[in-house]
Amino acid sequence: MRFGKLIVKDKTGADIELRSAIETDAEDLLKYLKVTNTESPYLICEPEEITMTVEEEKAFIARKTEAGRELLLLAFADGRHIGNCSLMSVGNSVRYKHRCMIAIALYREYCGRGIGRLMLGTVLDEAKKSGYEQAELEVVTENEGAVALYESLGFVKCGLLPNSMRYKDGSTVDSYWMIKEL
Repeated sequence: MRFGKLIVKDKTGADIELRSAIETDAEDLLKYLKVTNTESPYLICEPEEITMTVEEEKAFIARKTEAGRELLLLAFADGRHIGNCSLMSVGNSVRYKHRCMIAIALYREYCGRGIGRLMLGTVLDEAKKSGYEQAELEVVTENEGAVALYESLGFVKCGLLPNSMRYKDGSTVDSYWMIKEL
């Protein structure tokens, strides 16, 4: 799905540009994945697991752009890529077509400025316009700020996934499964 450029204001009054990913963003996206997975223990992989090439990332972006009901929304501050919010189909079968998955992450320095809320609101609006009726996400239970944000947007906890992530040191964390009716 393509999403045109939208300029919004964060809590500091700074202009934040939201738009679809394009193939020339591939290098920035790979860097972003490695950095954000280093900055946060709440994302799904270790930085060294990000092994996609720039060409593979370009192909991924192209698939998202061509998909009628999926979106890779990027945020920019002063021309710098600062975060992503993804809208993904759960499945294309008749029985799953009403469901979508949402995922989001920002560089740590941009957290707490309301950018995540702006991105999520935009993606949820696009999900509804695309015919989805239910948005879903998984969030580590210890990520209290994210849980509070999702609840404030109408997501409800509907399940606990015990030991959903195992870290290199062998410790585990639980996650909530959260759903929002659109």
